[in-house]
Amino acid sequence: MQEVRHEQHKSAAAVSELRAKLHEEKLRELHSVRETLLRQHESELLRVIKIKDGEIQRLQALVNALRDGSTDKVKSALMVEVREEARRGFEAERSRLQQEISELKGVKRQMEEALNVALQADKIKAAEIRSVYHLHQEEINRIKKECEREIRRLMDEIKVKERTVLSLERDLGVQVANARKLQQQNLAVSDQLAVIKDLSPKKEVPYSPGAGDTADNTANSVSKFHSPPFTVLLVNAAHTCCSEIRLASSQEVAQQLDEKDARRFQLKIAELSSIIRRLEDRNALLSEERNELLKRLREAESQYKPLLDKNRRLSRKNEELAHAFRRMENKLRFVTQENIEMREKAGTLRRPSSLNDLDQSHEEREMEFLRLQVLEQQNIIDDLSKALETAGYVKNVIERDMLLRYRRQDPTRRRRSLKPVIETFFGYDEEASIDSDGSSLSYHTDRTPCTPEDDLMDEEGMLKEETEFRFRQLTMEYQALQRAYALLQEQVGGTFDAEKEIKIREQLQAELNLYKSRITDLECVLSQQGQDTKWIEEKQALFQRNQELVEKMRQMETEELRFKHEIQDTKDQNELLEFRILELEERERRSPAINFQNVHFTEAMSPLQVYLQAEGVTDIIIMDLMKKLDILGDNANLSNEEQVAIIHARTVLTLAEKWLEHIELTKSALQQKMKDIENEKELFSRQKGYLDEELDYRKQSMDQANKRILELEAMLFDALQQENAGAKMSELLTEEERDSLRRAVDQWKRQVLSELREKDSQILRERMELLQHAQQVITAGHAAFEKKDSQEKEGREDWYLISLCVIAHPLSLLCPHLTPLAVGT
Repeated sequence: MQEVRHEQHKSAAAVSELRAKLHEEKLRELHSVRETLLRQHESELLRVIKIKDGEIQRLQALVNALRDGSTDKVKSALMVEVREEARRGFEAERSRLQQEISELKGVKRQMEEALNVALQADKIKAAEIRSVYHLHQEEINRIKKECEREIRRLMDEIKVKERTVLSLERDLGVQVANARKLQQQNLAVSDQLAVIKDLSPKKEVPYSPGAGDTADNTANSVSKFHSPPFTVLLVNAAHTCCSEIRLASSQEVAQQLDEKDARRFQLKIAELSSIIRRLEDRNALLSEERNELLKRLREAESQYKPLLDKNRRLSRKNEELAHAFRRMENKLRFVTQENIEMREKAGTLRRPSSLNDLDQSHEEREMEFLRLQVLEQQNIIDDLSKALETAGYVKNVIERDMLLRYRRQDPTRRRRSLKPVIETFFGYDEEASIDSDGSSLSYHTDRTPCTPEDDLMDEEGMLKEETEFRFRQLTMEYQALQRAYALLQEQVGGTFDAEKEIKIREQLQAELNLYKSRITDLECVLSQQGQDTKWIEEKQALFQRNQELVEKMRQMETEELRFKHEIQDTKDQNELLEFRILELEERERRSPAINFQNVHFTEAMSPLQVYLQAEGVTDIIIMDLMKKLDILGDNANLSNEEQVAIIHARTVLTLAEKWLEHIELTKSALQQKMKDIENEKELFSRQKGYLDEELDYRKQSMDQANKRILELEAMLFDALQQENAGAKMSELLTEEERDSLRRAVDQWKRQVLSELREKDSQILRERMELLQHAQQVITAGHAAFEKKDSQEKEGREDWYLISLCVIAHPLSLLCPHLTPLAVGT
C-alpha cells in the first residue's frame, strides 16, 4: 500500500507540474495580449488627446469670432459646424467600432484555436500520464508478488528452523529422561549388590562400578561358596550387574556427548542473542536517521523519468540474466550428462580412496585426452602421407610420359634402360616405380633384353595413342588431387612439416610413458602406505567446505557491487534533485506576472460613485452630475469661459473615472498575484510532502539493505566459528586476514553512513534556505500589496479633491450668489 501511495503521489506531482506549466504558458499569453491592448489603448488615448486639442483650438477660434461678429450668424455657423462635426465623429466612431469588432473576432478565433490546441495537448499529456500510471501499477503488482514470494520463503525457512529447534529440544528431553532412568537403574543395581554382599558369609572386594574386570572378581568370589544353588544365583546376578554397568557406562558416554551438544547449542544461542542485541542497537540508530532520509526520498518523487529509465534498464538486465541463467542451466545439464557418462565409463575403475587417487584420476583423464589428441594427429599424419604418396604417384606417371616422348624423339637413347625415379615420403625410390601395385605404366614400360627393336617400332603408334589418352586422364586426376590437397591444407592449417610431426609424436609418446611410470609409482606407494578412509573423507569434506566458503565470498562481493551501484544511483538522484531545487528557486525568484482583469461597472455605479459612497458622501450622484454638466454645456446663455470650464470639468471627471478604474484593475491584479503566490506555496508544500514520503521509502530500502548486510556478516561469522569443519576452514584464514576483513566492512559502513549524513544535512540546509526565501517572497508580496493599497487610497483622495474643485468652479460661475461653503458641499 505504501508503494501504491508512493506511485499515486508521483503521478499527482507530475499532473500538478503539468498544470503549473500550462498555467505559466497561459499567463505568458495573457501578458502578451495585455501588452498589445495597452499599446493600442495608449495610441487611442494619444489620438483622442489630439482630437480634443483640435476641438479646443476650434472652440477658441469660435469664441474669438463670437467676440468679433454677430451672434446669429455665429450661432447658425456654429450649429452647422457642430452638426457636421458630430456627423463626422459618428462616422469615425462607427468605422472604428466596426474595425475593433472585426479585430476582436479575429482575436477570439485565435484564442479558440489556441484553446483547442491546449485541450489536445492536455489530452495527449493525460494519455501519457495514464500509460505511465498503468506501467507503475504493473510494476507495483510485480514487486508485490516478489515480496509475497520472498515473505513465504522466509516464513518457510523460519518454520523449518523452528522445527529443528523443537526436534533438538525433544531429543534433549529424551536424553535427560534416559539419563535419569539410568541413574535410577544404577541405584537399583547398587542396592541389589548391597543385598548380595549382606547375604554372603564372607566379605568380598567392594563393588566398583567403573572397573572393567567386575565380572571376573565376582566369579572368583562366587567360586568360594560350596552350595551350588547359591553359586548359580550369584553368578547370574553378577552377569546382570556387569551388563547393566556396561549399558550405564555407554549411556553415560552418550550423556556426555549430549551435554557437549547442549553446551554447543547454548553457545550458539548466546551468540544469536548477542547478534539480536546488535541488530536492535542498529535498528535504533537507523530509526533516528529515518526522518532525515524521508525528506531526501520524497524530493525524488517528481523525477519519475529517470526511475522509469532505470526500471527499463533493470528489466532488460533481468531478461539478459534470465537468458544467461537458461544458458547456464543448459550447460549444467550438458555437463551433468557428460559426468554421468564418464561415471558409467569409469564404473569398472575403483573408487578413489585418497587425494592422491583423485590426482591420479585427474591425470588419467589428462592422459585419455592426450591419447585422443595423439590419435587425431596420427590420423591427420596418415591422411597427409597418403595425399603426398598420391601426389608423388601422379608426378611419377607424368615423368614416365615425358620420358617416353623423349625416347621417341631421340632413337639413339631408346636402347638405354632408364628407370624412372619417384619422390616418396621416405626418399627417392627407383624400384617402387616399376614394381609397385599402383604403377599404371609398368605393363608398357617393362623392357627386357629379349625385346626386339622391330616390335618396339610396330608398337610405337599404339603406344602414342594410348599414352596421349593416359596423359589426359592423369592430368585430370592430378588437378582433382591438387584441389583435394588444397582443401586438406586449409582444414589442417598451414603447410605440412613431416619432421615436426614426428618430433611432436615422439614427445607425446615420451610424456605418455612418463605418466604411466608415475601412475605405477603412485599405486605402489598407496599399496605400501594403506588406505586411510577417514582421512580421505575429512579432506574431501574440507575441500567441499572450502568451495562453499569461496562461493559465499563471491556472493558477498556481488552484493557489495550491487550496493555500490545503488549508492551511485542515489548519488545521481541527489544531483537531479539538487538541479530540481535550483529550478524551483529560479521559478520562485521570478515573480508571477500581474494579470489585469477587466472589472465591469454598471452605469449607475461608476468607480467614482463607489469611492464617494465608501467615503460616506451619498448626496452627490455622478451620473446626474454628468447629465447636468451636459445640459449646462448646451446652454446658450452661458459665456464662453463658463462653457469651457464645464467642458474641462466633464473631462476631469471622465479621467478621474478612468484613473479609478485603472486603480481597481491594479488592485484585482495584485489580489490575483497573491492568490498565485498562495497556490505556489500550496504546490510547494505538496511536493515537499511527496518528497518526504519518498524519503521514507528510500529509508526502508536502506534498512532492508543493512539487514541483508548483517545477515551476510552473521552467515560468514557462523561459517568461521563452526567447530568441526569450520575450525579447519578457519585455519585457512589467518587472524590478520579476518581482522582486515572486519576493518574493511566497518570502514565501508562508516563511510556510507557519513556520506548519507552529510548529504542529508546539506539537503536539509538547502530546504531551509528555500523555505526562508519563499517566506521572504510572501512577505514582500504582502508589503507590495499594502503599499499599492495605500497609494490607491491616496490617489482616490487626491482625485476626489480635484474633482470637487473642478465641480465647484463652474458652479461658482453659474451661481455667484452662493457662498463658497455651499458650493463646496
